[in-house]
Amino acid sequence: MSAITESYIEIMNLVYSYPERIDAGDFAGVGELFADAVFETEGGERLRGREAVEANFKRWTRRYPDDGTPHTRHCVSNPVVEIDEAAGTAVVRYYMTVFQRTAEFPLQPVWANRYEDRFVRDNGRWRYAHRTGFAHLPGDTSEHLLSPPPQAD
Repeated sequence: MSAITESYIEIMNLVYSYPERIDAGDFAGVGELFADAVFETEGGERLRGREAVEANFKRWTRRYPDDGTPHTRHCVSNPVVEIDEAAGTAVVRYYMTVFQRTAEFPLQPVWANRYEDRFVRDNGRWRYAHRTGFAHLPGDTSEHLLSPPPQAD
């Protein structure tokens, strides 16, 4: 397997780990993904590191008592991946659509996001360096978020 293929798989596994962890209600795991990174929101908030990211998800995202999850499915689509093996950097741009269903809320898309994730290779392993979220299209987030989503100015 070529180095570029190995890097692509490792990077995309990081991208796909985010929806897996958030849908499981594992906000500590989401924080771990961004332990050494900046997580920048459309509203301009810059979260730095594990604790800040975890606290942000606990503050905004509803988890249901039956299983401790937000009853969501975050679906990644249209990834565009640029890897610079020599520099040890990569960028992935993609969309994420969030679907949700609860006992009182029929299955539907509740959010459409666009992300740009930047990665660096550190000691032979890829890790998140920076995430920017923008062009968000919130739908009915009444069952997903604990309060209305922050809006960009």
